[in-house]
Amino acid sequence: MNVFEKLRAGQSFHVLNDEDYVREAHGEFKRCRHLCWLANSTDPDEIERELFNGNFDATNFLTPPFQIDAACRVFLGKNVFANHGLTVMSVGTVTIEDGVMLGPEVGLFTVNHEPKNIRVIFTKEIHIKRNAWIGARVSILPGVTIGENAIVGTGSVVTKDIPDNAVAVGNPARVIKIIE
Repeated sequence: MNVFEKLRAGQSFHVLNDEDYVREAHGEFKRCRHLCWLANSTDPDEIERELFNGNFDATNFLTPPFQIDAACRVFLGKNVFANHGLTVMSVGTVTIEDGVMLGPEVGLFTVNHEPKNIRVIFTKEIHIKRNAWIGARVSILPGVTIGENAIVGTGSVVTKDIPDNAVAVGNPARVIKIIE
């Protein structure tokens, strides 16, 4: 298993002292920083395919500027739209299914740090299911699943799973209604 798979399985790593983490993760961060810079500076169409190692469907659209630290751990369905300012810390894996819409300045954060040693990270996967709509400036924290057809309101901080067909708002986000 590579470092990303070990993180997904629950293993923690020291971000400076673990040779495998430094080699694999820092190498991916450097690759993605460069490609995000290129995408944010030029026509992004070809860069997106390279950033996602060829796994970027032509129906998807990411509006520059955006920042993704580990695109090798981002799995996009079809017809995914992300408005400008998307930030994805995806070391722990982000899965975004078909038809998802992300508003401006959404943040997806799969990484957290050990309180007693902030150089040690652990990760939990984020999963956004089909046709979910994530409003502007929403932050989704490690381990969260957003249900199919769910709506997360602008400025929400999502710390727990949101069920299918739910509307959730606030900090922390809470379900305020279910869409029939």
